Amino acid sequence: MTTRREVLKLGGTLGAFSLLGRTETPFTVPPPTAPPITTSQLAPQNTPVPFAGVFRRPPVLEPFETGFDDGDRSRPYAKYALTQKLGQAQFVPGLTTTLAGYNGIFPGPTIRAVQGTRTEVRIRNDFPALGLLHPMAFQTVTHLHGSASLPQYDGYANDTTPPGYVKNYRYPNWQTGRTLWYHDHKHHVTAQNVYSGLAGFYPLSDQFERNQLPQGEFDVPLMISDALFNADGSFGYNDNDHDGLWGDIIMVNGVPWPTMKVKPRIYRFRVLVASITRSYRPTLSTGEPVYIVGTDGGMVPKVQAVQSWRQGTAERYEILIDFRKYKAGQKIQLRNLSNKNNVDFANTDKIMQFEVVRSSGSGKGTLSAIPKLLDDGGSPNAARGGLSTMSLTPDLVVAKRELRVEREHGEWVISGVTWADVENSGFTKVLGNPQPFDVEQWTITNGSGGWFHPVHIHLIDAKIIGRNTNGGKPFAWETGPKDVFYAGENESVTLLTQFDTGAHTGGRYMVHCHNLVHEDHDMMVQFSVGDLRNNDPVTSDPAVPDTLAANFFVPKYQPGYPAGT
Repeated sequence: MTTRREVLKLGGTLGAFSLLGRTETPFTVPPPTAPPITTSQLAPQNTPVPFAGVFRRPPVLEPFETGFDDGDRSRPYAKYALTQKLGQAQFVPGLTTTLAGYNGIFPGPTIRAVQGTRTEVRIRNDFPALGLLHPMAFQTVTHLHGSASLPQYDGYANDTTPPGYVKNYRYPNWQTGRTLWYHDHKHHVTAQNVYSGLAGFYPLSDQFERNQLPQGEFDVPLMISDALFNADGSFGYNDNDHDGLWGDIIMVNGVPWPTMKVKPRIYRFRVLVASITRSYRPTLSTGEPVYIVGTDGGMVPKVQAVQSWRQGTAERYEILIDFRKYKAGQKIQLRNLSNKNNVDFANTDKIMQFEVVRSSGSGKGTLSAIPKLLDDGGSPNAARGGLSTMSLTPDLVVAKRELRVEREHGEWVISGVTWADVENSGFTKVLGNPQPFDVEQWTITNGSGGWFHPVHIHLIDAKIIGRNTNGGKPFAWETGPKDVFYAGENESVTLLTQFDTGAHTGGRYMVHCHNLVHEDHDMMVQFSVGDLRNNDPVTSDPAVPDTLAANFFVPKYQPGYPAGT
């Protein structure tokens, strides 16, 4: 039988197919034309120059409604609305690029959530019939990465929202403060959809991080991505026969190699790699250290000073940079030392630049010194049996599992299983079935040699307890709670996790490589917490036809900071 993946690769026509009772629109794959580009085809006058662009922050979205459940002031909520639609941006000089984004922008609007205030995010698919970078129906799935969401709101890869439909995602926000992000998760085209713009920040705040880390203008999100551009400014796409895409232009918050004006203060940067394949090893041009204060799942117990750190797709590291030692006018670059098995170009050793300006204002929201220790307050679910992730110990383990990430017969697999195997099982095939609040030990082993794999486990935070590299210890930058685990070439990483589901009883969740090209072809499996029958992620609360249409909520954004800061 010819697979959809083979049709996409070879060209041809694929008829409508049914997925759990849904029918996707038939599509025609055009015959092959020119070979895919491997570098941007821009004319010299349209080629961005490192550090010439002005840094900008994504706009912060305001809720369209706030209130309290049943009038109970202890149960606040905030409701947001996003529209997935095509938009225009000037990523490169003199040309416009069509993107597919939340509210038509990239990065999408930042949603700032507060621990204890649940959110509802109504996401409307207003895309045309066919994809921007693929010839399939432009269906979408939204995953709030880092959230312990119910399965039906977790962005399960087959829980699709077609054009003209809307889905209301519900997020509990009970976890500790952390940097979350939301992005597309539609199986087989996640890479193209995220690459073309479907990604945004969702920082979750709590009283502990507010009291110990910089806030306001000194709390800065950095979404790092890379891209290829055609001569007309449109996105070029080449996944190198499902190996991955490496662009020659590095962007931060959608600006190629920007310059950010900074005051002589301590800044907190929330660094997210949103490239679909490339990994990074950031370092400061001055040789000064940065200070790791947060990982994927929140604050680290002990602040770590590092000269550089390794960061793969979807990993988040919160760092402090102390600009107080620099003079006004001084420029400091955030550079990229890269890692094994990236494809590097002339300027991919650069990320962005900071330019120190004279101090102004009160400096409210910054710190007077770099902290040494941080307190995240422990598990918000302690009363139900939840433990702080960093307090987990091997004696609590009730089961051990190994996940082998590798390539077999041209397919990317996890322990020999692909997502096609999961689909063919009627979505019942699981790699394990832990019960709520069980503690397990998982070892991720990369035997593929020439590849690195950032492996993401949905639902959980985990503590890395060992590596077969670095003397058997976790690297200094990964000594906090994690949900993405960089398995480098021939590396293994061992972790402890508790399946803390919050107030719900569990369900099915995905595990996949976050090299999104690998995920799409077909490096994804699932596990179930509790009863397999609970909370079916596809049928429990599906997308519905959009009845609001043109009267969908008009977005309102909070006032921003001056350009370049």
